[in-house]
Amino acid sequence: MRRVARTAAAAVCTLSVLTLAACGSEGGDTATDAKKDGPKSSAAPAKDEPFADMSGPEVVNAALKNIRKATSLHLAVDMKTTDAPMKADFSTSIGSGKCTGTMDMGTGGSMSIIKIGETVYMKLDETMLRAQSEGESEADTQAAVDMVADHWMAEKASDPDTKDVIEFCELESLLKEFEDGDTEAKKAGQTTLDGTPALRLTEKDGKETYTILVSTEGDPQLLQVSSTGGDEPMTMTISDIDKPVVAEKPAAEDMVDLG
Repeated sequence: MRRVARTAAAAVCTLSVLTLAACGSEGGDTATDAKKDGPKSSAAPAKDEPFADMSGPEVVNAALKNIRKATSLHLAVDMKTTDAPMKADFSTSIGSGKCTGTMDMGTGGSMSIIKIGETVYMKLDETMLRAQSEGESEADTQAAVDMVADHWMAEKASDPDTKDVIEFCELESLLKEFEDGDTEAKKAGQTTLDGTPALRLTEKDGKETYTILVSTEGDPQLLQVSSTGGDEPMTMTISDIDKPVVAEKPAAEDMVDLG
């Protein structure tokens, strides 16, 4: 779980380069605390406990194996850094080449992304553009804001700068980070997440506590990974597994031609 949580945090940091925000340690925390629905720590009687015939690590490892089979999913990351809160919200797929998402850097501004095949459409708000223009003259900054702010720009997915922006659109690469091999997870009772029954599991790493929520409907499926106690608390929530991603090219009147 440490690797999964830190991979999500690292991806957020990679995207934050656009706003010149600095990212420190790759830690995490829970913003939702599993919606605070259900028991916090008392496990159900053995006969009612989900996956009663499996140990904590076995449940987590099964969930990790299952998530690696996903062809598409929705990924939401909520992270607090020493600089500012960061939120990433992406729907991404393998095969179709489609991806949509938003990145909110708090005081650093926000951006939206649409990826269709090898073309990436990006839209930055005024706050983010001004953050990127630090050091430029006021006239040049204002000109960039007037021309680009809240308009879509088309870029090639293969462009080096664009690659840094579409970390969350590379689902195949992200899923490779969900390696099984957990040996520490302990069952910590039942709860729900957005109405889905789940088993809570926890494990410690120094001052950080990792909480894993696994769906109890059918085979174990990963729903959420979060960590508390570190310098940069973070929550990563997974949903809409194998649901088609809808991505459409922005309207011509909403685009700006940088050429």
